[in-house]
Amino acid sequence: MTTSDATAPAPPASAVVWRRISTGRTGPLIVIVLAILALWYGFAVYLNAPQLIDRYQRQDQTWDAARLITDAYAMERPVLPAPHQVVAEMNKTILQTPPTSRRSLVFHSWVTLSSTLLGFAMGSVLGVLLAVGIIHVRTLDRSLMPWIIASQTIPILAIAPMIIVVLASIGLVGLVPKAIISTYLCFFPVTVGMVKGLRAPDPLQLDLMRTYHASATQTFWRLRWPASMPYLLASLKVAIALSLVGAIVGELPTGASAGIGARLLAGSYYGQTIQIWSALITASILAGCLVGLVGMVETQVRRRMGGR
Repeated sequence: MTTSDATAPAPPASAVVWRRISTGRTGPLIVIVLAILALWYGFAVYLNAPQLIDRYQRQDQTWDAARLITDAYAMERPVLPAPHQVVAEMNKTILQTPPTSRRSLVFHSWVTLSSTLLGFAMGSVLGVLLAVGIIHVRTLDRSLMPWIIASQTIPILAIAPMIIVVLASIGLVGLVPKAIISTYLCFFPVTVGMVKGLRAPDPLQLDLMRTYHASATQTFWRLRWPASMPYLLASLKVAIALSLVGAIVGELPTGASAGIGARLLAGSYYGQTIQIWSALITASILAGCLVGLVGMVETQVRRRMGGR
């Protein structure tokens, strides 16, 4: 090290922080978020402007670009609300409203989350059982798998009302029908992922298990099941997000009075676009948290299995 290097001043703290942000994952994420916000604000003016201009003309008011932009960001029922309007609505309905109130997004999120988790649990168990059957029974592999794939070609918006009506006719209402719709959506990625994972072992590994005279049960638990873990955990991330979508869709045809889907319906009935967008953003945050929890479980499982 030269004397000039030793006596060189340390870079400012802001430069160090900025270097870490730009070279890591935070920098690109910030850039994407800022780009989305810029586009959002721009489209808010573009979509709300016709309604405002029509009002100015009817009331014979003078206006300029600055007033148009300001009014576009402050409309009570805009075509597209500005991000700060959505944040203000979320602050009012999440932080400033008691969680037990029906005006609280926390209350509605919990209602939707209950059916999401129940449907996710049922769909995951069903997907794993179907995958195990497909792997071990050749008839199921040839006959059941095509029907599983074909089941996902039916739009959930078309089948959800039928499921609700049929289950209501036998006395099943409330949480269970929504959970079954979530199950219908989330079992498919689990089934496909587990089938791929259970078939992941190399043929040489299977031959080695036969050399050891291992039974089908021993081969499953000591070879196929550990090999399928990465596939299962990856498919669970997709399944938990689909389960939330199924729960919200299940609330739409029932005219439910609680849940994120009910919040969306109420907003559409009364033209409250800010309420609709706040419910949508809350649902996306909830989905991100659920996927993140599954990701944490995946990390722990990988560590216990010797992975990184």
